[in-house]
Amino acid sequence: MDKTRNNLVQISIHPKSRKDRESLELTIKSLADVDPSSSASIDLETGEVILRGASDVDLDIKVDILKRTYEIDADVGVPEVIYRETIARTSEIDYTHKKHTGGTGEFARVKVVAMPNEGGKGFEFEPRIVGSAVLKEYIPGIEKGLRSALDSGLVADIPDIKVLLVDGAFHDIDSSALAFEIASRAALREALRMGGSVKLEPIMKVEIVTPSDCAGLVVGDLKSHRGKIQGQDGRDDAVVINAMVPLANMFSYASELQSLSQGRANHTMQLDHYEQFPPQNPDPPFRPAIRLASG
Repeated sequence: MDKTRNNLVQISIHPKSRKDRESLELTIKSLADVDPSSSASIDLETGEVILRGASDVDLDIKVDILKRTYEIDADVGVPEVIYRETIARTSEIDYTHKKHTGGTGEFARVKVVAMPNEGGKGFEFEPRIVGSAVLKEYIPGIEKGLRSALDSGLVADIPDIKVLLVDGAFHDIDSSALAFEIASRAALREALRMGGSVKLEPIMKVEIVTPSDCAGLVVGDLKSHRGKIQGQDGRDDAVVINAMVPLANMFSYASELQSLSQGRANHTMQLDHYEQFPPQNPDPPFRPAIRLASG
């Protein structure tokens, strides 16, 4: 499973001066070295930093370090969920790249099957060539072409897609790794176009320990957050509630729970799985906790 699975939330950081921007770039790299669960990308033109982490609390801690320890003055955007994306339908493409320019030509044929991958596994490539339809020396070029297709903006930043190479053909003179890279890139682009896409959201396994007299309020509140109650168990004078809740609806939940229970309840949560994001409701029963991440 790829390491991006641990990055569930992101915020934007806008340094207020050139000095703050330079300090921020250096500091972000240091934080990433200390905590591999977080990552950041820097827009060199705007100086904006996108910082990713495991939770909004995790990001709050990092922002506090930036401001207090490193004295970086910056505006911080609202937390956003990092959604994943997969292909909606399995599709098979047989693509041939052929070009002749007077001298040595270019030839490569690939037959690929693109299918949804389990949420959180990212991109996977599996050659299933039988015999010598495609030489082993061309396989790295094929994988490079597939990855470049994903990097071209056809899907979200974190695609969960599996691609099988099931057949192909080469020419003794005109074939090359570059020709196969071009062919596989074009094949996957067409497969993605045919297969469509589905957005996936992280679903958290939430455990709440609350006094029994607050259990009803807590359960009702969880349901308003699109939560699905998995069970309730008694523990002395308390009730343990287990639920599956979309991460998008768990921002600021700690303070909400404290208000519901007069400070007597607590909760823990961890990533459980990804599932398809529901269609936008034009008249939602509650105000969304956050806006959808762009891209």
